[in-house]
Amino acid sequence: MWNKVKVFLEMIKFEHTVFALPFAYMGAVLGSVVVRDTLPSWAEIGWVTLAMVGARSAAMGLNRVIDRIIDKNNPRTAGRAIPAGLLSSKEVWLFIVASFILLFVAASQLSTLAMQLLPVAVFFLVFYSYTKRFTWLCHVVLGLTIALAPLGGWVAVTGQIDAVALLFYFSVALWTAGFDVIYACQDIDYDRRSGLYSIPARFGLAKALWIAKCFHACTALGLISLIWFTQLGWWYLAGMIIASAILFYEHRLVSPEDMSKLNTAFFTMNGTLSIVVFAFTILDLAVF
Repeated sequence: MWNKVKVFLEMIKFEHTVFALPFAYMGAVLGSVVVRDTLPSWAEIGWVTLAMVGARSAAMGLNRVIDRIIDKNNPRTAGRAIPAGLLSSKEVWLFIVASFILLFVAASQLSTLAMQLLPVAVFFLVFYSYTKRFTWLCHVVLGLTIALAPLGGWVAVTGQIDAVALLFYFSVALWTAGFDVIYACQDIDYDRRSGLYSIPARFGLAKALWIAKCFHACTALGLISLIWFTQLGWWYLAGMIIASAILFYEHRLVSPEDMSKLNTAFFTMNGTLSIVVFAFTILDLAVF
């Protein structure tokens, strides 16, 4: 039983939750302070956590089922749970249903708007996995999907969406799109052979990395500009300077001539960035 659990955790890359969960918490904290002038309750944080776990687990499960043939034919992904025979499609579908139930229950304990927007979130969770079959903008769609976590955190505690929430949403979306472009560089040859769409396959490595830099430059500008629209101050700005340095270093790790440090750029740097941004947001709002 424990071995099966480990396979499921590996399938959904549970450790990658560190990318989006801090931003989901940041959305809840920042939204609560901006709109309600108070921090969210622990109960709200708990339900946001469960909603995040349900949404992300469902999304990863859907991606693995929908892409099972693609994964089987790609040497890099052939060892994933379904193509390797470690999990059946039926088992993964049951897991997806359970994850959506968890998301539904958690959303029902939060704001009315969170429940009303749930079908939109489900649509994006399903739609993303198909986009690589017809558009190289699949990375942007992934960004818009993952960024529903921080927007969802905001909506969960405020029951509304305003311009600040949307600025935060699109900033995180471009951050996700940028690092997904970098990650997709390792599949450029396979994507071209298989007729799949991606920015690296469409434009080549050099232009793809340049596009990722542009996405991340917009992310840095967007997150920094939150200072002018919220109660965030100097400690948050200090955190954003560190985060911008992390983004700069991430792009120094990869180049068209050397992609050997791609995994470090993808996982270590982005995981660190999301934690830094959230930590300095809390430091600024809750302590000072």
